[in-house]
Amino acid sequence: MQWHSLTKQQIFLDLESSEKGLDEKEVKKRIKKYGENRIKEVKKDSAFFIFLKQFNSLLIYILLAAAIISFLLKSVLDGIVILLIIFIDALIGFFQEYKAEQIIEKLKKSLEYKAIVLRNGKQIEINHRFLVPGDIVILREGDRVLADCRILKASNLQVNESILTGESFPVEKKDCILKNVPLAERKNMLYTGTHVVRGNCIAIVVATGKNTEFGKIVENLQKTETEKTPLEKKVNEFTKQISFFILGLVIITFFIGIWFGVEKLEMFLLSVSLAVGAIPEGLPAIIAITLAIAIKRMKKVNTLIRKLPAVESLGRVNVICTDKTGTLTREELSVDELYAGRFYLGKRLDKNLKMLLKIGVLCNNARDESDNFLGDPTEIALIKIAKKFGINKKIETEKNPRLKEFSFSSERKMMSIVRDSKGIKTSYVKGAPSVILEKSTKEFVNGKIRILTKKRKEELKRIYKRMEGRGLRVLGFGFRKLSFGKINQEQAENNLIFVGFQGMIDLPRKEVKEAIKQAQEAGIEIKILTGDSELTTKTIAKKIGLKDKIVNGLELEMLNEEEFKRVVREKNIFARINPNQKLRIVEVLKEDGNVVGVTGDGVNDILALKKADIGIAMGIRGSDAAKDVSDIILLDDNFASIIKAVKEGRRVFSNLKKSIKFLLASNVDTLFVILFGLLFFKKIIFLPLSILWMNLVTDSFPALGLSFEPAEKDIMKKKPENNALLSGIWKVILIAGFLGFISSIIIFSFSYEKYGLDVARTMAITTAIFFELFFVFSCKSEESLLKKGLDNKYLIYGVIISFLLHFFILYGPLGYVFNFVKLNLKQLFFVLIISSSGLIVFEMGKLIKKRLDKIAIH
Repeated sequence: MQWHSLTKQQIFLDLESSEKGLDEKEVKKRIKKYGENRIKEVKKDSAFFIFLKQFNSLLIYILLAAAIISFLLKSVLDGIVILLIIFIDALIGFFQEYKAEQIIEKLKKSLEYKAIVLRNGKQIEINHRFLVPGDIVILREGDRVLADCRILKASNLQVNESILTGESFPVEKKDCILKNVPLAERKNMLYTGTHVVRGNCIAIVVATGKNTEFGKIVENLQKTETEKTPLEKKVNEFTKQISFFILGLVIITFFIGIWFGVEKLEMFLLSVSLAVGAIPEGLPAIIAITLAIAIKRMKKVNTLIRKLPAVESLGRVNVICTDKTGTLTREELSVDELYAGRFYLGKRLDKNLKMLLKIGVLCNNARDESDNFLGDPTEIALIKIAKKFGINKKIETEKNPRLKEFSFSSERKMMSIVRDSKGIKTSYVKGAPSVILEKSTKEFVNGKIRILTKKRKEELKRIYKRMEGRGLRVLGFGFRKLSFGKINQEQAENNLIFVGFQGMIDLPRKEVKEAIKQAQEAGIEIKILTGDSELTTKTIAKKIGLKDKIVNGLELEMLNEEEFKRVVREKNIFARINPNQKLRIVEVLKEDGNVVGVTGDGVNDILALKKADIGIAMGIRGSDAAKDVSDIILLDDNFASIIKAVKEGRRVFSNLKKSIKFLLASNVDTLFVILFGLLFFKKIIFLPLSILWMNLVTDSFPALGLSFEPAEKDIMKKKPENNALLSGIWKVILIAGFLGFISSIIIFSFSYEKYGLDVARTMAITTAIFFELFFVFSCKSEESLLKKGLDNKYLIYGVIISFLLHFFILYGPLGYVFNFVKLNLKQLFFVLIISSSGLIVFEMGKLIKKRLDKIAIH
């Protein structure tokens, strides 16, 4: 229903209501018909379902299959360990997500709002849940709008609609009839979730609950599918790749065994054992722990992570779509330009500026209570700018007691307060610049009063128009001395002495400009998507270093699909857009293969937040709906915190690749060693339990140590990496796997003839373990250890622990469980020399590559 286009009589007729409101009997009927005035919360997962979700991964399914096969093969210990790893991984993910949900609940305000309504002509207070269409509501300054309403009568009414439209300035509202206008320009309508910042009104409820504009957005949200994070997609892709790789090797092994005459069932069981041994079962736990560690670090930069995979995904974001109000800006009006005969840039206070600021605080009803400002946002801004120049409202009002006020009205577009100073009555006036100029006959210049000529008025008109063209909300200021006698409005507001203009805007946060610059250096494209006006958006964009032609929502509506996509790709600043347009923009960017982050705090943002790869909600200003659908919450509402979190996300992705490189290189050689031993020695070199022990001792502490690896110095100078987890590391995995295979075979071949099978097996498995414990240091960085150094104490501790654990098993009473025999010093020394080959080869390779790169540059 187009309520903004109807007359009052039509509205009363359609809603079967009147100016006296409804009676209780009718209210009960309507509650049954329309339901309570509550918007269904975004569906949340129960604690049990959050726990079950942790198992929804292809890699987990493969590990579960491996565990089942282990039990079928009577390798009970293998099966138990794999299940334990899966369970630990699930617990880590569950506790992190559940903890985040608990924090969100604490962030929410558990308030039951009250509404003042007319029932049977009597004014009563009710719980907002019992508002129904047709109710007559009374709203005053500071009230929250609790249902969609059409204004019947208004006095100096201004409403903050930023949560719904993104509009940074309070919007003037009045009783009128409008034709086809967008939601943000419906001056006769009030919408759920907005706030009255000035004046009062009587309005009729036209929609409640799910039928409100807010409710429609939430309903659309239920239809928007939750997107998998890029990490979840990449892990599934990686799992498929590694599964096909292992399956291929197992099939080859099976047919080779058959070719050599091994019995089919025996060969099948051996092939399955090889597959179980080759799977990097520690990977899910390593990923979960790495992300959990990063989450703790991110909390220190005011970033709350709701879902584990979002940490890494944030590091690969290459487009951030940010709203403006409250994210890039402070969501509070500030005076940005002062004009009193000239523009003021510094803090030098002359007679003109002093008078301009003085009028701003004396024609003002806001209060300054020890830095806690109360009142209209515009008037608060005037008090704050005066205070910066040393003019205190309390002191000025004590010197100049109030005699009479003529309040602001939308018809007059001005207000005046008459004050007394040592027996002299002075009227201080502020209002729309055009009105103040029209009412002025003189001008205050350097403490003197001059005639205001028509030519000078035209010049002043051009000045304030230029200020408005820069997206500023401009007010004009004047005063006049009053003669003795009765004070009246005509006397107080005519024949004014014009003083100047103050232009205000919702200024950007201090840190945002530098954060935008860092994002651009890191290869991240920033797009502003706001419901605010073009002029205001253009001004803010310029101040934070974004320059581009602005596209508005009406222009977007005129475009066909292909034109729309082209504009989204080419342009970076979008103003006056609605929630569905914001959602479409995000969809187009994702279709192009971008990893998209979206920031938002209002109801108008939630569709895009849910659709994005990473939804980033504001913790302070953010609506509950925005927090509920987000992946990340900025606890300080600061855009700059996103960039800090991006850096941490990139570190996580880099370290995950290092861990995967290490884990796969460690497991690949196992397959080849077993296959080689079977073919050439007719012996199984690595027994099942020794393989399990090797995986436990090497895939745990050292791989986890890589999670603490410091970020590379140039990590924020590179473009975001959006490749597969295996991209760029296959070569290293295969070379390391080959070197590990050669090392174990050399040791086995040498010791088998000299010391027998048991010693040979022990030396081979020890060589494989030590090879991995040395090789992990080469996975630290692309740089040589000679330059990078051993700057990760956790990795050092992890390797030492693994060495000690193996020595404990090797020389302790549990060695027989794994079929190990004690090695003498000579045998151990030989193992250490051979097992260090991987580290030596890779570090030499890094040095040679660096030298060749230098030669190529020169």
